[in-house]
Parts: sequence; structure tokens; C-alpha cells
Amino acid sequence: MKKTLFLFLFFPVIVFGNAFWGKTGHRVTGEIAENHLSGKAKRAINDLLDGHSLAFVSTFADDIKADRAYSKYSAWHYVNYPLGMSYADSDKSEYGDIITAIETCKSAIKDKNGSRKDRIFHLKMLIHLIGDLHQPMHVSRAEDKGGNTIQVQWFGQGSNLHRVWDKNLIESYGMTYTELAMELQNVSRKKRKEIQLGTVYDWVDESHELCADLYDSVEIGEKLGYRYSYDHNDLLFAQLQKGGLRLAKVLNDIFG
Repeated sequence: MKKTLFLFLFFPVIVFGNAFWGKTGHRVTGEIAENHLSGKAKRAINDLLDGHSLAFVSTFADDIKADRAYSKYSAWHYVNYPLGMSYADSDKSEYGDIITAIETCKSAIKDKNGSRKDRIFHLKMLIHLIGDLHQPMHVSRAEDKGGNTIQVQWFGQGSNLHRVWDKNLIESYGMTYTELAMELQNVSRKKRKEIQLGTVYDWVDESHELCADLYDSVEIGEKLGYRYSYDHNDLLFAQLQKGGLRLAKVLNDIFG
């Protein structure tokens, strides 16, 4: 970026504003994942979700933000660490982050001694968090709250870098989640396996590297529109596709 924004921050850092892929993005990743589940995983998930689809429950983790009883889960949606550093080498928040949250969810779902209610809750959270992991601004810098304080304009309306990647790009494209999922879910077996390689620790650093490029993609106050969409829609689609295929892998691994 050509300009730098310096802010005095209080700890812990909480990402305000639109802290999610938007409903459309999460439903895209859920729909893609649904179509790549193993038979065993599909049956187990269908039982836990009472027949609801992954797309249907994919926004649960954002919906519960309206209830103060769930405020302790706010830090689960993101992780902040310095650009150029790996997650493994970064300082960890005492409040947790998206990686510790994903691992917590996986353990809770696998726990056959856990209550059905607890397993369902963590399954819904996991479905959402794998989506968040692939929105690069959820794996970003603390000093600007994941791009939330980097103000820009989107087609003449006030926005910020985080919101551009949460909502503006995908909503401006104008396709429904089912239309987008249908376009993105059909990949060759070879490409799918390539995308699914690695672990959440590899995927978080991948998103972090992409985030660095996104910081360089705007200037504070810049007017964004058709050109920004043209330059970045391919990355948007790639991240949605990765989120869906990798969510399927995580769920297939959990349920066998």
C-alpha cells in the first residue's frame, strides 16, 4: 500500500463490521463441500444436522453473534499475525483464534462421549470457520483490524478492504450461491487432490500470503469498481472453491 494507517489498539483485537464471507460466500463453500462428501460422512452429517444442508447451517456462527451468550466465540473467526511470518512462529492470542477453534471443533465432533448437542454446535461452527479461513482478510494484520479500518469506496459507496472481500465482490458479481457453487464444484480429480493437500496450518499461511497482496491492491480512500472486480474475481472464485473442497476433506477425515 502507498499509504499506511497507524492506529492505537486495545487488546484483544476484535474484528468489527462484516466479519464473514457474507451469507452467499459461506453457502457457496457449504454447497461445494456437500457435493464432495463421502457416503459415510454424508450419512453422519445428515443425522447430526437433522437433514439440513451444509449451506443451510453455514451462517450459524455469524447468526449467534446477536446473542451475548456466545460472545466468547468472537475471536474464533480470524487470526492476526505480522505479514511475512508463519502462523507457527506467531504469538498466539489467549482468547484463541481460527486455527485453535477449528482444532477444538474437530476434537468435539469426534468425541463419541460428548453430547449430541455439543457435537452439533461444533459441526456448525466448523463448517463456517473453514469458509472464514479462506477469506484472506480473516488472516491478516491486527493494526487495521483485518482491513476493517482501511476505508475505500465501492461503486461510490463507503466500504473498507475487509468488507470488499466479505461482501462487495461476491454480491456485485450477481450470481446466487447455487449458481456459483455449480460453476466451481466441478473439478478434475487431480486438481481436487492438489487443492486438498496440506493441513489447516498450511492453508492459514496460504491465506496470509494472499492477504499481503490484497493490502497492496488498494490505497486508502480509493474508488473501487469494475476494474477491481476484473482483477480479483478469479482469486475470489479460487478461494471459494478451495474453501468448499477443503471443508469436504476435513469432514470426510472426521467421519471416515
